Amino acid sequence: MADIILQIAVILIFFSIVFGVLRLIIGRTSVDRVVAIDMLTVVSIAMIALYAHISGRFVYIDVALVYGLLSFLAVLAIARFLEKGP
Repeated sequence: MADIILQIAVILIFFSIVFGVLRLIIGRTSVDRVVAIDMLTVVSIAMIALYAHISGRFVYIDVALVYGLLSFLAVLAIARFLEKGP
C-alpha cells in the first residue's frame, strides 16, 4: 500500500513540474514567472522530502527546510523589487 502511495506522489510531482515549467514559459508577466519559480521550488522541496523518506536518510529534511527558507526570502526580495518598479 505504501508503494502505491509513493508512486502516486511521484506522478503528482512530475505533473507539477510539467505545469510549472509551462507556466514559466507561457507566463505573460514577470509576476506569473515568479510564481511559477516559487511553485517549482516547493515541488523540489517535496522531491527532497520524498527522497529522504525513500532512502531513509532524514538528514535531507534539514536540507529541504533550509532550501524552503531561502526560497521564501528570495521571493520576498523579488516581490519588493517588483513593487518598486523600474
